[in-house]
Amino acid sequence: MSDAKPITFWFSIGSTYSYLSIMRLADVAREAGVSFDWRPYSVRAVMTEMNNIPFANKPIKARYMWRDIERRTEKYGLEAVLPAPYPLENFDLANRVAIVARQEGWCPAYVVATYRRWFQQGQPAGSEPNLTESLIEAGQDPQRVIEQAGSDDTEAAYLAATEEARGLGIFGAPTFAVGEELFWGDDRLEDAIAWHRTGKV
Repeated sequence: MSDAKPITFWFSIGSTYSYLSIMRLADVAREAGVSFDWRPYSVRAVMTEMNNIPFANKPIKARYMWRDIERRTEKYGLEAVLPAPYPLENFDLANRVAIVARQEGWCPAYVVATYRRWFQQGQPAGSEPNLTESLIEAGQDPQRVIEQAGSDDTEAAYLAATEEARGLGIFGAPTFAVGEELFWGDDRLEDAIAWHRTGKV
């Protein structure tokens, strides 16, 4: 199988486990010789429809999640101050900004910046000062982008992306799509790359 076509990386800013993928995806792409198409969508909408809210009001499971992420950050050599603020108050705004970023070609820069501030500095994504500082780091004018993120066109694009993800059978983040094959979870990234190359894991 050819490595020319990108692996589709479906993510939602607000997904805790996505931190692990987002912060290493550039290095993985370079080392593996693959590329990724970053696709923001609302995993919250999909999971709510499925009555699947995995960590809210579930302290035992949430405690496990944070410890699991802590172990994996150590494995990958990532920094994190855990638990990070969760859930995000401005989940949809953070992701609508990502929609704008994808349309304009600077999605990875913004998403990495906002996750770094969220997980390493305790600044919730989509809220201030994270939002403005992350946009500046990505080389953008915060006022322009935030206005665009609130537009009807961006909302329509956000809903369309979420509907596309839903139609593909995507139910969580991060998810890596190789054609019709779905690989859910940061721990399935290497399987997605193997399938992309050979059609098997």
